[in-house]
Amino acid sequence: MTVNKTLSKNIRHLRTEKNISQQQLADLMFVSRATIANWENGNRVPDITTLLQLSRVLDADIYDLIGSSENNVNSPIMIVVEDEPVILKGFVNILRDTLPDIQVFGFQSAAEAEIFARDRRVSVAFVDIELCGESGVELAKSLTNLNARTNIIFLTGHTEYYAEALDLHCSGYILKPLTPEKIQKEITHLRFPVGKVSGNRFPVSGALDRDSC
Repeated sequence: MTVNKTLSKNIRHLRTEKNISQQQLADLMFVSRATIANWENGNRVPDITTLLQLSRVLDADIYDLIGSSENNVNSPIMIVVEDEPVILKGFVNILRDTLPDIQVFGFQSAAEAEIFARDRRVSVAFVDIELCGESGVELAKSLTNLNARTNIIFLTGHTEYYAEALDLHCSGYILKPLTPEKIQKEITHLRFPVGKVSGNRFPVSGALDRDSC
């Protein structure tokens, strides 16, 4: 079961369990009924801030919403942090299409990503170096402080940050735009292999010996 389907199933289950209609939930969330329907159909995924609000409204732990399926409980988690919403949506879609066995979550701010990573084991983080008002490099440091085995792959439109990324021993450095070819290239050279993706195991030879990007 994919992340979208698991999330939509859990939202629908918790809503009906509490005898709340879609319109009532929409009113409580200050969104349209169509938005609730899209969440429950898996057509749209709420961002982390909305998920936190949704968990409060439904009086449920956030992880009752996003991770209770037996089929995806052991699936690696990947996050993307990009402050431009249209670009973020595109990146998330590309990653889900390229790596269908990975759970992918997108965030527009460092704060949202850190909240999520505090209680979840993030295997791979694609981080835009230039976040609005925030530093992607500082976020990378925070994520690796939370989990030293989180693979950081920087996203940027510039080359001047390469030396700084090198100092952090990141797993990759991608010049935008993000493409399936670039994803596959970086994902096969992770510093910390994370299991199987689309039936192919990440190479262990060389990956564990890699000291830098």
